[in-house]
Amino acid sequence: MRSDIDILSESLTLPCGLTLKNRISKAALCDGLAGSDNHPNEKHAALYGRWGEGEVGLLFTGNVLLDRWHLERPGNIAIVGKQSNRSLAMLADMAAASKQNGAAIMMQLNHAGRQTQKIINKNPKGPSDVGLKMGNGRFGKPTAMSREEIIEIIEGHVHAARVAQDTGFDGIQIHMAHGYLGSQFLSGLSNTRDDEYGGDLAGRSKYLLDIVRRVREEVDSGFAVTVKLNSSDFQKGGFSGEESAVVARWLQDAGVDLIELSGGNYEQPRMINFDRKDPKAEKKRESTRRREAYFLEFVPMMRENVSIPIMVTGGFRTVDAMARAVDEDGVDIVGLGRPFCIDTRVADRILSGEITEIPDLTEDTRVGRGLLGPTSPISFLRDLNAWSELFWYYAQMDRLAELQEPDLEMSGFKALMMVDKAEAKAAKALVR
Repeated sequence: MRSDIDILSESLTLPCGLTLKNRISKAALCDGLAGSDNHPNEKHAALYGRWGEGEVGLLFTGNVLLDRWHLERPGNIAIVGKQSNRSLAMLADMAAASKQNGAAIMMQLNHAGRQTQKIINKNPKGPSDVGLKMGNGRFGKPTAMSREEIIEIIEGHVHAARVAQDTGFDGIQIHMAHGYLGSQFLSGLSNTRDDEYGGDLAGRSKYLLDIVRRVREEVDSGFAVTVKLNSSDFQKGGFSGEESAVVARWLQDAGVDLIELSGGNYEQPRMINFDRKDPKAEKKRESTRRREAYFLEFVPMMRENVSIPIMVTGGFRTVDAMARAVDEDGVDIVGLGRPFCIDTRVADRILSGEITEIPDLTEDTRVGRGLLGPTSPISFLRDLNAWSELFWYYAQMDRLAELQEPDLEMSGFKALMMVDKAEAKAAKALVR
């Protein structure tokens, strides 16, 4: 009988021929390290080098944006037009640092669409003119994109994929989840277009499938093309689990090598395990509440439609649950995000048998066992605002990029104020 470590240590070959050395991935985390020009720099190589020196099998970058007026954070890397020699060199350094111990590295490509904050752009674009219903004043009402603007972003994916391939990345991930532009196209709530990019599921999926088709035409056969896809928006009338399974089959037919399942958006942020009060929200199923992984319940439906590898990210904390997901539930790769912010060698500790469980910093019960001291540094942030919790992890990534160790005693309030101030300053400094 195979042990949990045996299961997670097994290699996996993607359809394109790329072999991953094990089943653990560092999922995409928005690092926000770029300067006012949105170019990569030495900090990116330092951060990804720290992750790459361990035993993780696959690394995804944080958001790399395709339009500097539609950033997810002011410090995003953006690939728009001709890149400078220095920018290309920094990307190559980032890729090489990630791959130093045999990991594969994929660049996540994105466009924030209507989820662009006002500090970056007060007049964002989206599939339609449907604004976010969040009531906090951070986001402007979008203007519907023209067909020409849609084509421009599709070709932007192609250009960025070529840059990624030329600078040593093993593949790309097209971000079609979490309510960003691709996800907005897929949802009937945010996409009310009446042209070929709207209407029924086939029309709402055309943006994604056009990107995949064009990228596949332009990159080498061994270069991986992957997609981060919402399992569901968890909103009535939004992108559903049934629709996601159909789109997954279309993606397999189009030559996609891997689908990462996630879910939710800014209006209903299930990707950070938060239920926002929303009249359109779907109630969380009891089966989901009982399982560690947030989106594991959608895998059987996916497996009825596709045979390509599936990755699930979000909520995994015990090694037993990770191994069972791979051995019994049809998952091929286990994605971990925030644990890599507090322990860059977490994959090593899992695969060596050193740990059987990852501490959850939001749970005071675990903190009380002496893992982190008498109180959780971030538990109050979840009560204040679930999004604020992310700022604590952003602060830890900043420390890692500066070759410092994570500060597990950093107060949540300090991280919140520090990152919020830095974000506002970075937005004002953007050169466009």
